[in-house]
Amino acid sequence: MLNRIDEEITFRKLEILLAFMESGNLARAAERLGISAVSVHRALHSLETGTRCSLFRLEGRNLQPNDAAHALADVAREVLQAMSHGIRVTREIAGYAADRIRIGSLYSLTSVTVPAIIMGLRLRKPDIQTELVLGSNSELLRKLREGIVDAAVMGLPEGAGDIESQLLFEDDIFFAAPAQSTYAQQADVDLSACTDERFVSLNEGYVTHDRFIDAFRVAGFDPNVVMRTNDIFSLMNLVSGGIGCTLLPGRIRSVLPRNVCLVPLQPRFQMRQKISVMFLRTRERDPNLLSLLAACRSHAADLQG
Repeated sequence: MLNRIDEEITFRKLEILLAFMESGNLARAAERLGISAVSVHRALHSLETGTRCSLFRLEGRNLQPNDAAHALADVAREVLQAMSHGIRVTREIAGYAADRIRIGSLYSLTSVTVPAIIMGLRLRKPDIQTELVLGSNSELLRKLREGIVDAAVMGLPEGAGDIESQLLFEDDIFFAAPAQSTYAQQADVDLSACTDERFVSLNEGYVTHDRFIDAFRVAGFDPNVVMRTNDIFSLMNLVSGGIGCTLLPGRIRSVLPRNVCLVPLQPRFQMRQKISVMFLRTRERDPNLLSLLAACRSHAADLQG
């Protein structure tokens, strides 16, 4: 059990102690704090009462700190810094915004969606600083729950009761193949006829990987995956280089390599992704997140219009 701290020792008195130690005398400390020199002297004497030891000595008319005062000042500086940080974190959790926001995103959303959302956010909060954190769906969900990111733009997870979400758009999944392949000439692709094809894929944890697995489950076979990667741009380049075919969301169409084409899947193999902005339900009153949510709704409306 911690020893009880005397009620004479307060954060305000520790601030006065630091002001006195840094300024060197009562008058300058009082001027810095906007109080009287008498109030400074009274607070310092009160700290001696609270610590039950001498902190200062008189040299003429000047008050001089002793070693004990320096030790208390060192601790006071750490305590006040820790408390300041704690109050900031508490205010953020309680819904009072900081001056920055950390947004998590899938790699595939960084070409159009995320820049549009950030621009919309800055129109509403011009002074906010934005930090972008990239990762897989599973990584972003973990970082959201651990407080590493404030919000995440990603595929909507199932059964996440602690998460608030705003749907941005739904995205169809396509068969991606080199433009010179026979698939490029087809109106749609029968996935069940691709048992001899080589494929490349994202690693587990990405929403596109999940739809890849779902589509081949419908097709009734395990694809021959010759290579896996951790980002969708590398995946597109593997298709471009002829390493294998894959399944890709339609949103990356504008950044596809020129020799890669997207071909619709036959209706029974078609898959969709729901892309949403998400944040913890406990943060639903945070002004930064409310502004982000407004920007996302505006972007979603633009897409539908």
